Amino acid sequence: MVLGSFWFASMAVGVKFAAHSFSTFELVFYRGLVSALFMAVVVRARGVTLRTPVPMMHAWRSAVGVISLALWFYAIAHLPLATAVTLNYMSSIWLAAFVIGGALLYGKAQQQGPLLAAVLLGFLGVALTLQPTLEQSQMFAGLLGLLSGVAAALAYTQVSALGRVGEPEERTVFYFSLGTILIGALGMALGHTSAWSEIRAQDAAWIIPIGIFASLGQWCMTRAYRQGATLVVASLQYSGIVFSVIFNFTLFGDPITPLGWWGMGIILTSGVVATLLRTRLLPKAPVEVH
Repeated sequence: MVLGSFWFASMAVGVKFAAHSFSTFELVFYRGLVSALFMAVVVRARGVTLRTPVPMMHAWRSAVGVISLALWFYAIAHLPLATAVTLNYMSSIWLAAFVIGGALLYGKAQQQGPLLAAVLLGFLGVALTLQPTLEQSQMFAGLLGLLSGVAAALAYTQVSALGRVGEPEERTVFYFSLGTILIGALGMALGHTSAWSEIRAQDAAWIIPIGIFASLGQWCMTRAYRQGATLVVASLQYSGIVFSVIFNFTLFGDPITPLGWWGMGIILTSGVVATLLRTRLLPKAPVEVH
């Protein structure tokens, strides 16, 4: 998961540069196209068939995953990189919230107070991170970045569910790539597309790396969720914040105020605490979306 987080942070850098010439849906489309071609080669080389016994599970995973991706790409294009990544990585907090909600819904809640406190602590971290690093004009992008984390949490639960029914990681990543192509193409058809004369060569050069980095990140992430405990793996995703902050300073020079640092630290702490509490208090409660 740590390696996957590095690839995702690298992809985010490419999106930040490419967004100067491409719209959000264009980036989603090209990312999916490159990823599908890359994973098709991988699937063929590893002898994995693309026929699946659970097509609807792949469809649901692709739907929520693409929504999260589109929201995140928009946030990356309109927010400082570290802020956009931090909001997306709130997915661990949302996973904990889903567990609490499910336990309360089915009357199986037990010792939920500490876990709920960890979730609320995460929201405090979000507030501290947003206020010092967002301008008034960026609030809409901040909201979409926050929603990308919600959709990501749903997608991760489905990735875990696909792993439990025996779906290979390569097949899962390939079908997700097809979903990104479909949604990206639909968005391009309904919205604005960049004229070739408007595209800068240095921005277009990032299209292939974006797709390859995304494929590697998805591959690592899918394997991690297939083999590991869902929320434990989710907590390790916070390593992506470290990578993004390093990229943020070295490549973009986006400042992070002391409150911003405290906010990200609180989010990280709340994610780890929520994971530990989830593992200790509800060790047998499955986290699934069918």
